[in-house]
Amino acid sequence: MNPNLRRSTANGLTIGRALLGLPMVIALGQGQASLAWILLLVGGLSDWADGWLARRAGGGSIWGAQLDPLTDKIFLLAPLLWLTQQQRLPLWALWLLISRELLISSWRGGQASGGAASMAGKAKTLLQFAALLLMLWPQKWLPPQVVSTIQGLGWCLFWPSLLLALASASGYLRPKSN
Repeated sequence: MNPNLRRSTANGLTIGRALLGLPMVIALGQGQASLAWILLLVGGLSDWADGWLARRAGGGSIWGAQLDPLTDKIFLLAPLLWLTQQQRLPLWALWLLISRELLISSWRGGQASGGAASMAGKAKTLLQFAALLLMLWPQKWLPPQVVSTIQGLGWCLFWPSLLLALASASGYLRPKSN
């Protein structure tokens, strides 16, 4: 596959992930936990695949560098909003995360290169995906006690992801020495 086709495919996966957010929230709101979980998993896999394709192409486009993290934010905030509405996460934690994401998105918009993701930022996204997959584990897949344990583990993973989000923000915003 030629590099331009890889970049185009990576960008298509990114756009597709952004579009999965709405059906995921609708599925959650209608009690279709299995569908929501599958959409979240597909979104996480598409995030990995678009990054892999961009690296195989020798680097992504500036457009993709700006769109990919924005798509991740939209996609991950959708279930976080639902979890907050369900009172499974505190509102203050969601506000901290939204504030961080708006700040970093604004910073990225001012970067000529699109503001490449840091390793801490990538780790934060991976940890958030894992936490959400566990927190949203469907009730009917396993016995209630097992599901409760799995969802509790997801809740426990959310907090390090929040701390990593806040810590990584300082890394983006700290002036670089030349």
